[in-house]
Amino acid sequence: MRLRAVLFDMDGTLLDTAPDFIAVCQAMRLERGLAAIDDQLIRDQVSGGARAMVATTFAMDSAADGFEALRLEFLERYQQHCAVFSQPFAGMPELLADIEQARLIWGVATNKPARFAEPIMQQLGLAERSAVLVCPDHVSRSKPDPEMLLLACAKIGVQPGEALFVGDDERDIEAGRAAGCKTAAVTYGYIHPDDNPRHWGADVVVDHPLELRGVLDRALCSC
Repeated sequence: MRLRAVLFDMDGTLLDTAPDFIAVCQAMRLERGLAAIDDQLIRDQVSGGARAMVATTFAMDSAADGFEALRLEFLERYQQHCAVFSQPFAGMPELLADIEQARLIWGVATNKPARFAEPIMQQLGLAERSAVLVCPDHVSRSKPDPEMLLLACAKIGVQPGEALFVGDDERDIEAGRAAGCKTAAVTYGYIHPDDNPRHWGADVVVDHPLELRGVLDRALCSC
């Protein structure tokens, strides 16, 4: 079946959003008179969401008193600071240009809520280029359930087998496979130190966005 579309996870795949998360976490510590922690500690927890980042930032169990207030403060701050330092990963602008030149459709399927994802896409000038943005707000079940990818494919008018889904988390690959998409795991994203993308069962694993050029070339030439 001919490849017609490429769908990306957002955080850690399409975009390096960690700098904004890190800035929020460090600011919360600073305002409480706490020293900054190693940025990498926060970056390693991005895939775990707000709960994991706040728990690491304050070395606090998520069941502890006061944790929920910190989590809500984190989300409120992030909403005001979600598109300050975030940028496409190196090589991603060139890859998107190649995808568009090949007349392929591209879009985003992310577990990031729309109130964060939409302004980031707009701020980076990607909203008008992306054919679809599917967030948890649009489905009843987020990744690793395939619903998000099935909806994205339906919205852009392609069969799941005509789409490649690219992600940096095992949930991405599980969702893509369950939907019937081809899958690519990336190692440059927010991979927990104990995890290994080569064990996720993806069709291909890449270490840099531009390595996807070869993946797309092979997919197009094999049609």
